Order: sequence, then structure tokens, then C-alpha cells
Amino acid sequence: QVALYKSVPTRLLSRAWGRLNQVELPTWLRKPVYSLYIWTFGVNMKEAAVEDLHHYRNLSEFFRRKLKPQARPVCCVCSVISPSDGKILNFGQVKNCEVEQVKGVTYSLESFLGPRISTEELHFSQAPPGNSFQQQLVTKEGNELYHCVIYLAPGDYHCFHSPTDWTVSHRRHFPGSLMSVNPGVARWIKELFCHNERVVLTGDWKHGFFSLTAVGATNVGSIRIYFDQDLHTNSPSYSKGSYNDFSFISNNNKEGIPMRKGEHLGEFNLGSTIVLIFEAPKDFKFNLKAGQKIRFGEALGSL
Repeated sequence: QVALYKSVPTRLLSRAWGRLNQVELPTWLRKPVYSLYIWTFGVNMKEAAVEDLHHYRNLSEFFRRKLKPQARPVCCVCSVISPSDGKILNFGQVKNCEVEQVKGVTYSLESFLGPRISTEELHFSQAPPGNSFQQQLVTKEGNELYHCVIYLAPGDYHCFHSPTDWTVSHRRHFPGSLMSVNPGVARWIKELFCHNERVVLTGDWKHGFFSLTAVGATNVGSIRIYFDQDLHTNSPSYSKGSYNDFSFISNNNKEGIPMRKGEHLGEFNLGSTIVLIFEAPKDFKFNLKAGQKIRFGEALGSL
């Protein structure tokens, strides 16, 4: 069954769905189409910046609707906030170079992030020598590596934001598959997140290494990073296991891209998954429960 599912042309289907979403709907058809979607997925339009359904010319615009400024207050006291609306699938310390996509189902940290980026491209100090990929990512003695996985359902707000104050130094794009990342499918297919198209943003925050990965899914061919105009996702063809790198550090910009906590970072078309992997001191605590719903701006954890 898994092999049969993997053979489904999800990238082709996603591109077709993307084109359909771009078709402008007649004004008279917009309200019934969007109302059906709102009813099916439980969308709260009262918090949308524009509540009038006739305003959205196509499904794509409706999926990427913005919120009223006051709809998502950003927690000021915690170190790391939720970058998006969604459901917490898993969180905690990274152990044995593996991360849980859902409870009991793991994937390789190195397969997910790809080979370690050279320290010349990242502007923090050389990591202490270690035997494992996990140890190489930890740049400061006494720190641990943590992870958090957030699943965005079709009815959720589809933009994502900066989870903390950090500097983005590097982008790695894995073309990959576009299989569903629904928690049920994530329990079924091992290393699902390593198969799917994803965009890995890597950099540092005040405690060392920090990364945010936007994972694509079926009908989520479009992953957009606002400051990265060179990124193009869901292209017609790709080589299995391939990836491409882009450094935000140059002669003109030696620091990378500074991001403030809560700042707009990017968006999905439809729903998908955000994975945070970062280092922090051993007393970092998550303020979460697995399976809980969370909204952008709420606390993930703090020191």
C-alpha cells in the first residue's frame, strides 16, 4: 500500500490543483464556494483582515488570506513562539540523531536537514568536535538540540512567521515528493518528511544554531519565503535526493537576514508542516502538550 501511494503523481496533481486555484471565480460563485470550504474546514473568517468573501478572486487568494493585526498577539516574555497556527505533533530534545514526526515514528536528522553547512557560511563559532551529526550542530558547550513539529490543517491561517529573534544565513531546498503530511499518513510512512519537498532555513539565535523548515505536501506546491526571490518550488522535474543551496551571506551582506520575533516570514498554499530544530541551554522548557492546537504568536517554550 505504501509503495502504491508513493507511485501516485502527487507533484503533477499539486501543480494541476495550483493552476485550478489561480482561476478567477465569477463574483456570484465566490460566496457559495468559499462558504463550503469554511464549513468543511472550520475557518474563522471573523479574524480575517478582509471578511467579505467577494474580495477573494480565486481559491489561492482565499487560502493565503491575511489576519487582522490584533488577531494574533505575540508573546513578549517567551524565547520561542509558534511560527504558525496548527496542531503540535511532537516536541522535545533530539536524541540519537533522530526526530519524531509523530509519536513513535522517527526520521534521521541528517537526512532531513542534509549535510552540515560549512561554518564559513554560518557566522557563529566552530562547533566542538563530535562524532554525530547532532553533536556537530550544537555550537555551545552545555546546550542541547530541541525540535518542534507543527501541522497546518487546510482550515488554518497559512502564513508563517519568525519564531524568535534570529539571523537566517542559508537556505537549502529539497525538491522531493508532495505526499500528504496528515498525522495519519505520517504514522504510516517512515521518514515522510525526508521524502517531501521542503525548504530549510538555517542560521543562529542568541543560543546558537537555529533552523526552520517548511515542509510541502499534496496540493501545497507553493512554499514562498518573502525575502527569497530566487526560490521556486514544485518544478516539473527533479532528481531524487537532490537539493540546492543558497547563502544569504555575501560581500554586501556579511550578517545574513535578520528576523524579529513575529515578523512575516513566508506562506504555504493550503496546509502543511513547520519543523523547528534549534539548540538551547539545558533548562529550556516547552510549554506544550502533544496534540494541542496552537496559534501563531503563542508561547512554544522559554528559558
